[in-house]
Amino acid sequence: MSTARTLRIVLSAALTSALVAVPASCVVASGPVPAPTPSSTENGTTSPSPRQSAQASPETRPRDVELTLLAAGDVLPHGPVNDSASGPAGIDYSPLLSGIDPWVARADLALCHLESPVAPRGTPPSGYPVFAAPRELVRDLDEQGWDGCSTASNHAADAGYAGIAATLRALDRAGMGHVGTARDRHESRSAQHYELRRDGRTVTVAHLAATYDLNGYTAPGGDWSIDLIDTGRIVRQAETARAEGADLVVVSLHDGHEYVTEPTRDQRETTRALARSGQVDLVIGHHAHVPQPIEQLRGGPGGEGMWVAYGLGNLISNQGLDCCGTWASAVGLLLVADVVSPPRGAARVEEVRWAATTVDLAAGHRLRGTRDALAHPGRGQLTVPELRERLRLARDGAGTIAGEQRRPPEPGDDPPPRVLPGPSDPLTGQRSASASSW
Repeated sequence: MSTARTLRIVLSAALTSALVAVPASCVVASGPVPAPTPSSTENGTTSPSPRQSAQASPETRPRDVELTLLAAGDVLPHGPVNDSASGPAGIDYSPLLSGIDPWVARADLALCHLESPVAPRGTPPSGYPVFAAPRELVRDLDEQGWDGCSTASNHAADAGYAGIAATLRALDRAGMGHVGTARDRHESRSAQHYELRRDGRTVTVAHLAATYDLNGYTAPGGDWSIDLIDTGRIVRQAETARAEGADLVVVSLHDGHEYVTEPTRDQRETTRALARSGQVDLVIGHHAHVPQPIEQLRGGPGGEGMWVAYGLGNLISNQGLDCCGTWASAVGLLLVADVVSPPRGAARVEEVRWAATTVDLAAGHRLRGTRDALAHPGRGQLTVPELRERLRLARDGAGTIAGEQRRPPEPGDDPPPRVLPGPSDPLTGQRSASASSW
């Protein structure tokens, strides 16, 4: 758990302990007991009037649980990004990532997309075209407050099976969840589950992930090691996740044409099929490296609609005008989803918004919230006109269905999610991944 999130919880707990609860009073009838009426009981205790009941109900009626889910674009550690994170004391990505610290720390559940595998032990890190990230990257994502990552991408096989194993081992050691790649067939069958405790209740979120391709590689170790997009399989996984207790199902899809804002036919067909299934609440898209539209499709659980962000662009990378023909590749979207879980009935994604981010390449690959950068333009190398243009690129990519969120979510004092381990292997009795505790 990040230092920022730990400090927030400690301060909030101290504030809470200073509050004094005032018990509610009850009214007891005195004197002669009248004959029972609709406003009195047989033992002489006056029952509250309808007006009194209405006034007391906010204190006694179970409330909706409200959560904020945060998702972001591709974490793509090109060689120059790794160089910017390197110094005399070692590799540290925290200064590069810190521009969005409040957004991550204040989310109830924060899910990133790790496009690159981690370099196996004894193997040097590498960037484009065959990626293998320093394992310090996972450490620093954890310290920032990310709870888990999707790992299915077209680069997932770049470092072979050893790279998959190294990636999942690093995430396990950090206490982070992961989905999309697996070390064995059993691990590949399960969604990643997160439990969030709020007001004495538990909301469970299941996360699934898949990619369109592996850049010509075959899945190392077996076809189970990397999830490829198969709509029928994703729906079956979602059904299984709900049978295992998931209240909400989120799917990360790595698909689309690079540097193109418009979703492809495949992207639209896949997401529409997931919406029609009624099993998926939210789809998070990656791979295009530029922001793509956010829409609400017909269908979804209970027929109430399914939100989809076709592409969140890049969270951090070395991409920009020189490499990719557009500054939109230096722009990302933070997806902010409001989740509501009523006391009775199904949890749902009630609303989705976006916030713009950008990478200041000239300042050493510093990630910035674009609105915050505009408010403090002297802290980086980007000029105000450049920042305004990048905000426009984010707005144009996201579209008009979802609104912009200009400030991080309000901080709370709730415990972080519990990352659940995979189910026990029926043959060995071992679980697929480690779990973090509350």
